Amino acid sequence: MLAPVTHVLPLTTVRRERLLPVPGRVVVRLEQKVNPVEVIAEAVRGQEHVLYDVARTFGVSPEAADKMMRVKNGETVSRNQVIAQSAGLVPRLFRASRDGRVVAVGGGQVLLEVGGETIELYAGLPGTVTRLIPDRGAEITFSGALIQGVWGNGRVDTGLMLPLLSQPDEVLAANRIDVSLRGSVLLGGYCGEAAVLQAAAELPVRGLILASMSPALIPLASQVRYPIVVVDGFGRQAMNTVAFKLLATNVKREVTLCAEPYDRHSGSRPEILIPLPATQEPPPPREIEAFAPDQKVRLCRAPHLGEAATLVSLLPGLTTMPSGIRVPAAEVKLENGEQIVVPLANLEILG
Repeated sequence: MLAPVTHVLPLTTVRRERLLPVPGRVVVRLEQKVNPVEVIAEAVRGQEHVLYDVARTFGVSPEAADKMMRVKNGETVSRNQVIAQSAGLVPRLFRASRDGRVVAVGGGQVLLEVGGETIELYAGLPGTVTRLIPDRGAEITFSGALIQGVWGNGRVDTGLMLPLLSQPDEVLAANRIDVSLRGSVLLGGYCGEAAVLQAAAELPVRGLILASMSPALIPLASQVRYPIVVVDGFGRQAMNTVAFKLLATNVKREVTLCAEPYDRHSGSRPEILIPLPATQEPPPPREIEAFAPDQKVRLCRAPHLGEAATLVSLLPGLTTMPSGIRVPAAEVKLENGEQIVVPLANLEILG
């Protein structure tokens, strides 16, 4: 049975395509080193469109009007610039009423994109440009540790990671955030108070890694300017020990939080990236994996929600659970040594 995979890897190679939503200009080169907040491409996106009907204004056929056009697709025009001109001793002029970009010419008409806003595409992760995608962006390759979370607030930043927890189940309190932590990425446990997020914003910090968070804080967490990555979920949960051990062994290193929202359709997830030296390119993460003995797994349902375990064996056929439902199941060993039977649907692989 194929299993959902959450990557918690001490050393891997990540390749990410970073793309503009509309065609634009790529501003990086191949093999260039980039940081997460470096602009790699930019574009101008129009906020509205203006249609000029040259044929009707001049009282001619669309074919005749097309021959009078003085602009072409993709051209930038300014207010009062001539976009069409009739023939004759006293030519008639058709001028643009606004600054903009020509997006279509034909059928005796001109479509102008106006009121544009500049879009800047950030690298989103530290690494090297390994492929250029003309007019849209680039592929960035990163080597180091990777920890994926379950929720992010859409921000990106990088900084020195400092710990505010010594055990996976600790609660992060606002009084632990002081001026000595300014400009750092904080590694915390469960966050249940708005005062924590506000104190981090006032310093400010470069980012916040949380084991879990109260769902009531989602609106505020979505508005703060620094990235937040929730590793395990909502409600009071301890951080899974696999992620906790990997993060704890890398404190006081530069980390990047790419807190993209979780999207199961595109595959994007909030991620914590820790650049590490490697003598050769580490293997990339496996996106698809089947359950097998000795794997590290995480339980996704109560009463052991969020706990890490080791898969001992896959049970043959279907197993009858206490509820009476017959499902594919496995025997797993919790970290306290207890062995329990869990439906495969309630497990995900950590690796």
